[in-house]
Amino acid sequence: MTDPARAVENVLYEYAELIDAGDLDGVGALLAHARLLADGPDGPVVVAEGREAITALYRSTTRIHPETGTPRTRHVTTNARIEVDEAAGTATARSVYTVLQATDSLALQPIVSGRYEDAFERADDGWRLTSRLIHVDLVGELGQHLLI
Repeated sequence: MTDPARAVENVLYEYAELIDAGDLDGVGALLAHARLLADGPDGPVVVAEGREAITALYRSTTRIHPETGTPRTRHVTTNARIEVDEAAGTATARSVYTVLQATDSLALQPIVSGRYEDAFERADDGWRLTSRLIHVDLVGELGQHLLI
């Protein structure tokens, strides 16, 4: 049996693998029970909730490069601080993300970095995200990554 904190950490890494592979349906499936939030002027704002809305959000914002079928990125998740309440079947995680990108016209470089504040619940098939608050702290050249 996997340690609950390790299982939660693996969900963090699975997201990074899916998005870097350009598997936006997989991202939607992973986040199917989640609410995505972003910083707003008066506090967190819900940007998408549920599988279909989250998949649609990623499809409308993530540039997939046709030569690879991926966004040509590497999402690196670090500094994960995970707390599990086994009795309640819940967990929280705070982590740092850095997105690197290289394309034919963009040398390898960090393009954005920030923090995730995540909430999880235990389900029959493991741990799943229920909420992700995305903080953007540092922004570089996003033109090759985002469609907006």
